[in-house]
Amino acid sequence: MLLRLPTSLSEAQECLTEGAIPVGGATLVWAAWQRDGFPEQAVSLREVPQANVLGAGEVGAAVLLHRIDERVPEVLRLAASGIGTGAVRRTATVGGNIVGSTLRCLLPAALVLNARAQVLAAEGPFETDLAELLAKKPLLLSLHWDEPLVSGYLKVSEAPGGPPPLVVATAVHSTEEGGRVLRVAVRDGYEFLSESVPCDTDAESVLDALSGTAIGALPAEAREVVREQVASVLERAAER
Repeated sequence: MLLRLPTSLSEAQECLTEGAIPVGGATLVWAAWQRDGFPEQAVSLREVPQANVLGAGEVGAAVLLHRIDERVPEVLRLAASGIGTGAVRRTATVGGNIVGSTLRCLLPAALVLNARAQVLAAEGPFETDLAELLAKKPLLLSLHWDEPLVSGYLKVSEAPGGPPPLVVATAVHSTEEGGRVLRVAVRDGYEFLSESVPCDTDAESVLDALSGTAIGALPAEAREVVREQVASVLERAAER
């Protein structure tokens, strides 16, 4: 297998045109390739500047998970810090987790940040939403978002050998009209739910509104975890 390491978007685009397969951090695809056979060529974005951004409102697809720190919102930082072991986080990338993984531990955080994806196709770079990113799986370059007022993240302790643990991500954003909106995303097993409700009223009213969404149909234990996380983030938002 030929591993190609482009240093620019034009070189990366050429790799895609010639059929190179994105490799990410290789923590997920390597075992599959060993089982099913290696492609003729793969492409890594680790030398492409646009895939290595890390700062206010953006993170690149090639950024290693262990590098994600206080420069990003709390919800994204906590999500990254809870993935695998330290050795895994020093190898796995943002793009590999969101696009290449079935667990997608970073996805709830990206959803509550209302993130947009900068992607690269054979025709060139363009921006898209997370739904299209996951459906069509173009090559992710970076994620961009508007900074929330506050955010939170919880991954429930997992039982060995059991299903993926429940994940609840929350964030409160200001709106252009001067109000506020609460975004909640949940990973329940391998399913992902994402909802948003206005949060200019008291916490109980916000929770009642949320109960009328798909999140209100979660199992009772999961709903209680969501309720606790929402109450916590709303309390912190009230201080801002």
